[in-house]
Amino acid sequence: MPVPSRDRVVELISAHAANPGFAEGEFDVEEVSVSKAGSRSVVKVVVDRDAGFELDVLAAISRQISGVLDAATEFGDSPYTLEVTTPGVDRPLTEPRHWRRARGRAVTVTIGDEAVDGRVGESRPESGEIDLVIKSRSGPQVRTIRSADIRSAVVRVEFSPPNPAELALAGGVTPGRYDPLDPPDEPTDLDVDDDADSDSGADFDDAASDFPTDQSSESRHQ
Repeated sequence: MPVPSRDRVVELISAHAANPGFAEGEFDVEEVSVSKAGSRSVVKVVVDRDAGFELDVLAAISRQISGVLDAATEFGDSPYTLEVTTPGVDRPLTEPRHWRRARGRAVTVTIGDEAVDGRVGESRPESGEIDLVIKSRSGPQVRTIRSADIRSAVVRVEFSPPNPAELALAGGVTPGRYDPLDPPDEPTDLDVDDDADSDSGADFDDAASDFPTDQSSESRHQ
């Protein structure tokens, strides 16, 4: 029996995510994909929330989503791999919540035919305005743009600490998100691999990842 369609997986997760006690705190399902990998199907679920995710919270969400999918009769005995992950650094900014969570991050924004490099500042969805901190000869300054005029926007990877003056003008990073000027004592950018069948408990092992905004949890089901 084949794995349910993407729309059915979204329906299953959404129905349970609204229940009290599901996961630890509210989160958004940003993306769901279902694909084939040899004889196995791969179900990938991308989740996010304002405060980001600690490893144990992401693992708990993965286990609960796994339980929801295991209980769905549409799966039958078909083997599948569940991957629960957070958005990568190259995720386009298309929703107000994306801009809110990206505050303090370096971005490239295309407005008409103009590409603007800046740092995300305050966003005001009620007025459709977003502040960008841009460089100038006299120092960083704020440029306000209209979200309706944005053709595309994507976070840029930074390989060195940001200018503190730029980050301050942007209002700092969103509370709970990775702060490059005040990194945690222990790395938070962890990938998680969970090799388990549907009847066994989860076992999460830590391994280093590339960027602090991309965490993942993986479960394999026979």
